[in-house]
Amino acid sequence: MNFKCIIFLLVSCFSFAQNTEFPTAKVDSIVNRIQLPVFPSYQINIAKLGAKGDSVTNNKTAFDKAMALCKKNNGGTIIVPKGIYKINGPIHFVSNVNLKIEKGAKIKFSDNPQDYLPMVLTSWEGTMLYNYSPLIYAYDCSNIAITGEGTIDGEGGKTWKGFKAKEEAGKNRSRDMNHNSVPLKDRKFGEGYFLRPQMIQFFNCATILVENIRIENSPFWCLHLLKSQNITVRGISYKSLNYNNDGIDPEYAKDVLIEKVTFDNGDDNVAIKAGRDHEGRANTATPSENIVIRNCNFKGLHGVVIGSEMSAGVQNVYVENCKTVGYLKRGIYLKTNADRGGFIKNIFVRNIQLDEVEDCLYMTANYHGEGKGFQSEISNIHFSNIICNKASESGIVIQGFPDKKIKNISLNTIEIKSAKNAISNENAENVLMTDVFIGKRATVPSAAK
Repeated sequence: MNFKCIIFLLVSCFSFAQNTEFPTAKVDSIVNRIQLPVFPSYQINIAKLGAKGDSVTNNKTAFDKAMALCKKNNGGTIIVPKGIYKINGPIHFVSNVNLKIEKGAKIKFSDNPQDYLPMVLTSWEGTMLYNYSPLIYAYDCSNIAITGEGTIDGEGGKTWKGFKAKEEAGKNRSRDMNHNSVPLKDRKFGEGYFLRPQMIQFFNCATILVENIRIENSPFWCLHLLKSQNITVRGISYKSLNYNNDGIDPEYAKDVLIEKVTFDNGDDNVAIKAGRDHEGRANTATPSENIVIRNCNFKGLHGVVIGSEMSAGVQNVYVENCKTVGYLKRGIYLKTNADRGGFIKNIFVRNIQLDEVEDCLYMTANYHGEGKGFQSEISNIHFSNIICNKASESGIVIQGFPDKKIKNISLNTIEIKSAKNAISNENAENVLMTDVFIGKRATVPSAAK
């Protein structure tokens, strides 16, 4: 090796080491440019439109009328007072509206699939298609919010739950359409295909606030932030334990702040996505980026996940000051496979406290061993100040490919007090470990006897 190569390697290693610090200034710049929505002074109380919080009356007409009145007045606040408001069908947002669900109020959606027709343009596990309307749906809106201390109940544990066992044909059809570039107008699903709708979906929206509400019993993903930007989600709580009840799914999303959220979900707490396979890799697709997750309480399947639908790429994700309040299967989980392509890069995680998990930190480019031809780039992943009491399987897992290695991983001040397997590290390069302890810490060596 010549002198110039040695200098280059030394400079590269120094540069990588310098870039492993948590970039507080970048986080501050993202948070500071995310603006909260501001609403006109117009207000309408849903009860004044004939809504009854008796848990029996169908209040669909009253909610539709409230949205129409807000549209007529260029926006406003819809107040939902104390009571249980049954709605047989979706709420469709218009711009400049705050849906304020007051303390003691609950919106309870029907679980009759027919109520969520006609179909709307939406997405299902990373593929764009027409399907049942999400229960709360905002398409091409700006300046919108769901606030208050009330509850949204998706009634997902009965009829919708039964769809899970019947979804395989519809799921495979959607993926075939994705892979074969079937025109969007021909991707019609809905009745007979058993693809469950999301609870709340903001699609192609900007300047969004979701604050302090409680989300329960979703049919599918709970809060889907699809092709949207300038988003604040804070102070909300969950008890949603059905199949695929991800808490928050930013997908093709930009400039997102998620903070002070208390999760209790049947699936991932936060799952950052960016489209699936062919359509995610299209030139028109955009990465999910500039996402800040902080001061959250995790409980469910996994804490923070990136993937597996991430074909447009995920970058600039910052997770800090979070902890578990119960069991997680995996703490931080990066997953992709050779069908996806795209990239996962510039991920920073610090100050995380985990109790008992199956795996603490898990990064795999070979999720389910699936796919070929489109290996993803995983690089510049940084963990610091992570404490975990017990990993029943592995402490740290890194899985790349021989010809597409995971690169530039830093692990700084990591303590996993107990683990069945300490580290599994294959097909990775430039992995920097500083003050990493798995199992009992070594002390001063004993003297010879």
